[in-house]
Amino acid sequence: MSLGVFFGLLNLKKNLFHSCLSVLFVSGAYSLRNNTRITYKMPSSGLSPMDPNSFSRPDLAVVTNIFMALDINFTRRVISGNTDLTVQKVDQKVEEVILDIKDLNIEAIYETQSNIKLDYKISETGPFGSKLTVALPDKNLENYIISVRYETSPNASGLQWLNPEHTAGKKFPFVFSQFQAIHARSVIPCQDTPSVKTKYTAVISVPKDLTVVMSAINKHKKPLLERTMYAFEQNIPVQSYLIALAAGELESREIGPRSKVWAEKQIVDAAAFEFSDTERQLKTAEDICGPYVWGIYDLLVLPPSFPFGGMENPCLTFVTPTLLAGDRSLANVVAHEIAHSWTGNLVTNANFEHFWLNEGFTMFIERKVLGRLQGVKYEDFHAYEGYLELQETVNRMGEKDPLTKLVLNLEGVHPDDSFSLIPYEKGYIFLRYLQSLVGITAFESFLKTYFETYKYKSIKTSDFQEYFKNHFKSNTAITKIDWDTWLYGTGMPPIIPDYDQTLRNTCQDYIKQFISWNGQDSFPISSQDIAALIPDQKIHFLRLILKEEPQSLEKLRGLETAFDLANVKNSEMKFLWFRICIKGRWEEKIEGILSWLNGVGRMKYTRPLYRDLYNWEASKTTAINNFEKYRSYMMHVSEYTIAKDLHLLK
Repeated sequence: MSLGVFFGLLNLKKNLFHSCLSVLFVSGAYSLRNNTRITYKMPSSGLSPMDPNSFSRPDLAVVTNIFMALDINFTRRVISGNTDLTVQKVDQKVEEVILDIKDLNIEAIYETQSNIKLDYKISETGPFGSKLTVALPDKNLENYIISVRYETSPNASGLQWLNPEHTAGKKFPFVFSQFQAIHARSVIPCQDTPSVKTKYTAVISVPKDLTVVMSAINKHKKPLLERTMYAFEQNIPVQSYLIALAAGELESREIGPRSKVWAEKQIVDAAAFEFSDTERQLKTAEDICGPYVWGIYDLLVLPPSFPFGGMENPCLTFVTPTLLAGDRSLANVVAHEIAHSWTGNLVTNANFEHFWLNEGFTMFIERKVLGRLQGVKYEDFHAYEGYLELQETVNRMGEKDPLTKLVLNLEGVHPDDSFSLIPYEKGYIFLRYLQSLVGITAFESFLKTYFETYKYKSIKTSDFQEYFKNHFKSNTAITKIDWDTWLYGTGMPPIIPDYDQTLRNTCQDYIKQFISWNGQDSFPISSQDIAALIPDQKIHFLRLILKEEPQSLEKLRGLETAFDLANVKNSEMKFLWFRICIKGRWEEKIEGILSWLNGVGRMKYTRPLYRDLYNWEASKTTAINNFEKYRSYMMHVSEYTIAKDLHLLK
């Protein structure tokens, strides 16, 4: 669509607004369609052979471009309007295009050039949503533009709606999306698989006091009576789960030559301080990976219900407010999301069975960035922390659990059910093992060629494996790689790296003193020694305590006082401290733990704490009742997975 055409119509009266959204598309403005229909025999439903979590068939007809003209309605908690899809025939004999949807109320589907109303069929709704089959016009064309007029469900799994009282400002509502893994289909009719990448443009309408941001470049902002129109453009093809939007009372601050941080005004200055090192991290990642192609790198600090540490939406990384520690001690999460600009966003896993290609590589680049900025000992310290978390994850899931493999079989398995630390940390260790065989310099050189070769593409593990073998075909060291065990073996990795122990050794000395302490004498570690510990060492110290047997209440009280844990702002420390308290059966802490959980949506914290509370008889019922009371404020993926953890779902 010509944006000039659109904004030339903004002086229309308010009662024409929704009609504007219904008739404005990629090619400009045109009249409502006639009732001409195409008769077509629809195929039976079934999931794609290319992606076990999608109905779409991009091997037959593929979506190559998306345009959205959408209105956000906070009163009804729906998004409505039109999405136009440019469809290219791959198989010239194909007569339909197959899309993914979930609980969308479809009003009509048209072919835009001829104004012909198209027949369509929607399958029954299941765990993966529904299959939308649209008959293509009977023309000898390779490309079509079909327009879907629809409305989302108020319970769309890819959206989180917040009432004003659940925001920092408590004056205006807020909405944000989380489409990974397969929740784009609950908001946009699309081929909701990482194997399909499209450019997209969007025109979004919101009440005039609110701001819209998206994972794209903002081109225009125009008032229209009591509303404001925002226009966006993403010229680099992205998979559906990277289409993202948020709307609320937002302000921004510049934090670098190509970066702003967006947040509610109550926390925007704190966020600007916390993430002021973003440009240095971005430049370091470019040195490792190659040019940054996305133009801008902005951050959006979301309300607390956001379920992840960060989400790597291009041009606009979403981050959790739990990173606002006040001392930049948790800002390394931004390095992780920056790394996704190459690993996941540029080179993408073809489906979620190969998710380690996304997150394993991202952990590897994140720690490379950290190593260059702070030194190898810091890189290894973080890597060892990840190894300990991986151990805990495998112990909880079980050594034989098929979801502990790097390459998964997700037939009949929702990607949300497969989410764990496995692709992150087991994937990282595998890449570090490969690097140890060929050398750091050679492996870093390989990474740049790998990113350049597969940029803008979606690949499977076999593609990476073949490329690695060809790149290092003259290096005999790679003949010892047991690919099958690494990729398809369950449990812990077959080989664990040697980590630099410099920063860890101090913690080891202190943990011995603490464990042998009787809880009666003075605290065994001096206040000066505690003050000398960096935040990461304090986190590691607490993690080591958590791995030990339950501690007495006397020792826990002494620990709380010595480390000032009652007032700590660092969410990682607070999370570990609460787990230690639960393990020590400190009943007085239950209320405070639940209160913290009600203000934190990050699954890294909520799921383990709810599991711990469930497994303690004194807190089991209280935890369930608390979850039931606050579950409506959670993102779908959080609500769903915690309900399973609490055995409220079969």
